[in-house]
Amino acid sequence: MKKVLVVLPIQEKHHSIIENNIDNCEFRYNNQRNVTEEELEWADIILGNVLPPEMLGKYKHFEYIALESAGADAYVKPGVISGNTVLTNATGVYSQAVAEHGLAMTLALMKNLPFYRDKQSDHDWLSFDKGVIPCSSPIGATVLVVGLGDIGLYYAKLIKSLGAYVIGIKRRKTECPEFVDELYTTEEIDNIIPRADIIFSVLPGTKATYHFYDKNLFSKMKKSAIFINCGRGASVDTEALCEALENKIIFAAGCDVFENEPLPETDRAWNTRNMFITPHRAGFFDLPGTIEKLCTLSNKNLKSWLEGKDLINIVDFETGYKK
Repeated sequence: MKKVLVVLPIQEKHHSIIENNIDNCEFRYNNQRNVTEEELEWADIILGNVLPPEMLGKYKHFEYIALESAGADAYVKPGVISGNTVLTNATGVYSQAVAEHGLAMTLALMKNLPFYRDKQSDHDWLSFDKGVIPCSSPIGATVLVVGLGDIGLYYAKLIKSLGAYVIGIKRRKTECPEFVDELYTTEEIDNIIPRADIIFSVLPGTKATYHFYDKNLFSKMKKSAIFINCGRGASVDTEALCEALENKIIFAAGCDVFENEPLPETDRAWNTRNMFITPHRAGFFDLPGTIEKLCTLSNKNLKSWLEGKDLINIVDFETGYKK
């Protein structure tokens, strides 16, 4: 009888999805931030993210942990999880939600909607008529998607359908996927990024991606470029991004994630020109159906684990990516 601790942000109505066709398991449910030491000692398997991750460090007996997040960087740090524990993430669950959020940010910045929203808050109508406020269109735009996993490919499909020319960047060279016109590796980005009107980034948080976007890379972008980050905050040097915006090295940025979260009230980013901020909501559970996808994936992987079958989204502890 396996003991399964479920700390997913779900309601009682979702329990039936988690437990569907699962035998020989005892389930306990709790909030991810209220997990007790007794529950951690009791559990063989954990479904969800225990917060903070460091709580797991002194327990070496877990057989399998299924994260609710696509990012696993906090859980693959040395000392957090035993190397004998199998770890999976939730890659694919949030693809639609994050890609649509990224597309909404893209279009909002192309059409200068944050500017108009600010003027609305100021009850300012007349400044709308003071000269032309330039905008752009996805039709004919060159869009660089950095990180061609499930989210990146979903975004590529959406922006391609609006008439954009899509270039993809990924770790390894493969055949060019559908909805992508050209494909390159991360090592080639310095030569490719000057072509981009839009840069949509969904890089994971790993040692290799830390401050991937630095002063040097921003300097290679077009002055008219729009940068969107819906991946991990640590992939961007925030100070370098703020400088690029304030010095008009690039046109605008939309960030759903930051290296330090929650973003401090005094952070420079809040008042940086043409910075559009959302509070890490792209990959949350606001979009109907996302939580059901997560529960279905959790159930499928748990059943596979119990039957000794292959799991979906096994995480490589060395890279932090799924294998």
